[in-house]
Amino acid sequence: MNTLLVVVFVLTYLAIALEHPFKVNKSASALIGAGLLWTIYAVSGIQPETLSEHLGESLMSTAQIVFFLMGAMAIVEVVDAHDGFDVITSHIKTVKLASLMWMVGFTTFFLSAILDNLTTTIVMVSLMKKLLDKREDRIFFAGIIIIAANAGGAWTPIGDVTTTMLWIGGQITTVEIMKGLFLPSLVNLVIPLLIVSRMLGTRPVIAPPRIGQDNRRTDLVERNLMFLLGLGVLVLVPVFKTVTHLPPFMGILFGLGILWLFGEMVHREKSDDTKEHLTLVSALSRIDMGSIMFFIGILLSVAILEHTQILSSLAAWLDQAVGRQDVIVLLIGLASAVVDNVPLVAASMGMYSLAQYPTDSFLWEFMAYCAGTGGSILIIGSAAGVAAMGLERIDFVWYAKKFSLLALTGYAAGAGVYMLEHLIF
Repeated sequence: MNTLLVVVFVLTYLAIALEHPFKVNKSASALIGAGLLWTIYAVSGIQPETLSEHLGESLMSTAQIVFFLMGAMAIVEVVDAHDGFDVITSHIKTVKLASLMWMVGFTTFFLSAILDNLTTTIVMVSLMKKLLDKREDRIFFAGIIIIAANAGGAWTPIGDVTTTMLWIGGQITTVEIMKGLFLPSLVNLVIPLLIVSRMLGTRPVIAPPRIGQDNRRTDLVERNLMFLLGLGVLVLVPVFKTVTHLPPFMGILFGLGILWLFGEMVHREKSDDTKEHLTLVSALSRIDMGSIMFFIGILLSVAILEHTQILSSLAAWLDQAVGRQDVIVLLIGLASAVVDNVPLVAASMGMYSLAQYPTDSFLWEFMAYCAGTGGSILIIGSAAGVAAMGLERIDFVWYAKKFSLLALTGYAAGAGVYMLEHLIF
């Protein structure tokens, strides 16, 4: 049975990795893979009581991540509908491309840490269309945005899906991951920025022509209020978890309810047609449910490998064959450039137990860094890269030529900084 499970999982993995050549959405592949794996497991002769127990455990851990992501996505959609992100982007003004590159890089880095790398990439790549007229400039900036978003997402528990998974799973805690990974993540961004800014030299910013007036859908007070509320809810979720010891999805749903209430109060005097696109109901309809389905499918697929002890056997083999924990994690990070980092981290969480590697140990923190930033090496290696690829129609080979070596240099430098920190402190 185990051999058949591995074969089905590998085929599912290949279908996900080759989504674009096959022209089959990776969410469909993940859901089919999960269905097949659980079906094989169910008919293998396992006791119904044990099957029900395993499915219940997997469903609980999967639901926590899915509820958290849905809540976070809805909050971001509400803020965006109120033009809330203009509070940040309207302050980005410069005449040199190199200066703009640094401003965009650091804005993306810190915004990604507060929101998440996928959302931040979408916001910042869309902003570039308002700031840069030449497409070659925009796609070059998109490459830096991918690196900055993944670096920024790695050092906070809500900045990247993989870090969120480790946080919800109890492998890392908020304060320790921020202390441990901030400097390595910053180095991961600064090294490519130093190289790129020298390449750009004194080239000027060529802004697109402004046509007509900027028609706002919301006034300044509404914009600032919803931005601050949305940001406040996301930032306070880790505090909520620490104080109450409730899982993060409860904090995000609680905050979502508060944001919903304020939205209803702010727009209560407006007609239904005027406020319809500003409501949280409308925001929920704009959530990327395809991504949610992908997470459900892949997490349930990986759960089967955990229940059948396949992952623990793989961990034992890696420890014996490679030996060094840091090298194993570095290889996982490099693999995330080719294969989606969500199933990689999910598999790693099943391979290594908390009893063997306690919360905030070297393994989990270094994995959060490597899996989060290794995806920048290829444009298909992260959700941020795939989003930018779609928004600006960036060619895979172009990114590989222009940014893969830059991203790899930043990845290696940040990893070196983390290992040095670990040795010293």
